[in-house]
Amino acid sequence: MTAPSLASDRPVIRLRPKMDTRRIRHGFPWAYANEVVTDRRTKAMAPGTIAVLEDSHRTPLALVAVNPASKIIARVIDMDVGADVDANWFKARLAKALNLRDRLFDAPYYRLIHAEADGLPGVVIDRFDDVLVIQPNAAWADARIDLLSEAALAVTGARTVLKNASGRARSLEGLDDVSAVLQGTAPVAPIPVPMNGATYMADVMGGQKTGLFYDQRPNHAFVAGLARDARVLDMFSHVGGFGLAALAGGAISALCVDGSAPALALASQGAAAMDASDRFEARQGDAFDVLTTLGQENRTFDLVICDPPAFAPAKPALDAGLRAYERVARLSAALVAPNGILALCSCSHAADLSAFQTACVRGIGKAGRTPALIRTGFAGPDHPLMPQLAESGYLKALFFRL
Repeated sequence: MTAPSLASDRPVIRLRPKMDTRRIRHGFPWAYANEVVTDRRTKAMAPGTIAVLEDSHRTPLALVAVNPASKIIARVIDMDVGADVDANWFKARLAKALNLRDRLFDAPYYRLIHAEADGLPGVVIDRFDDVLVIQPNAAWADARIDLLSEAALAVTGARTVLKNASGRARSLEGLDDVSAVLQGTAPVAPIPVPMNGATYMADVMGGQKTGLFYDQRPNHAFVAGLARDARVLDMFSHVGGFGLAALAGGAISALCVDGSAPALALASQGAAAMDASDRFEARQGDAFDVLTTLGQENRTFDLVICDPPAFAPAKPALDAGLRAYERVARLSAALVAPNGILALCSCSHAADLSAFQTACVRGIGKAGRTPALIRTGFAGPDHPLMPQLAESGYLKALFFRL
């Protein structure tokens, strides 16, 4: 570690007495407000201030980004308290992340930065060829967004950088919801994204989150492998994630259901780009209503996938969220043909794998079906999991044969 004297000009925040410092030393990336001495000096720090985190004995632990307005008051950005968070620092983090993606993928469509696991806490960057979409979901990154975007262009060779300011995470940090074009020219049309043999249309300017969900890529691929000659139902389909993958895998039909008409229009465009419009159908509506209606119509499918939004985004919503997952499982299980496959997904941080699986199995049982779990899926390797931070492993996908 660099000698403390090199960082003596930096502000300091200090852990409360008797706080266990081993978590930080062993890689946990956050310190919460109730773990830190929040005196007037600390409370007066501007959100995004870079400071040295010390233990109660004044021993430096890490370089952190401070936000007194957040429950996560300090995010570890470097274990070297003397590190200079400049253009070269950003470039080094980005280059390391790019090296991994270049080894994983043969085309530049992926998540480039997955927050803490890629050494940039609170930062998400999704890449769409020469367009980068950044979500600076922490105050320190938002305050340095120009430095970050310029480094991202330099490392990747991309031409355009967009700032996406939507999402709950930014509000928790006290940040605005104003998106912007940071570098280059905004795309005037959705970007075609090739993935698992399918073509997805990503609306990076007005779509949900960054325009496309890359995290389900390996689970899309598994569905594609199951889909030959299958009738497929893709609930909460967004731009056709599972449905288009199934069509690429040889499904005879795919019905995509979502509450968003613009998302379904993009799914339809994707099907057309794949010359699969004759096998594609879209239905707009509330998912629970559509599941109920399909049951009343006695419709059955060989492959049913439900990938809803986070029903339990935080602990206070956990019980209600698990009841919602159980209901989805019950309604969707009734639509699966004998020996068919049901895939149930969750992106809820608060619902761990065990709780989610229990809710799913309970719902399937209430539908009178007997499940056999054939696969448990997670996010792809461009969404690396930080072992010390359970929240980074949010995505679960359970595949049942009924």
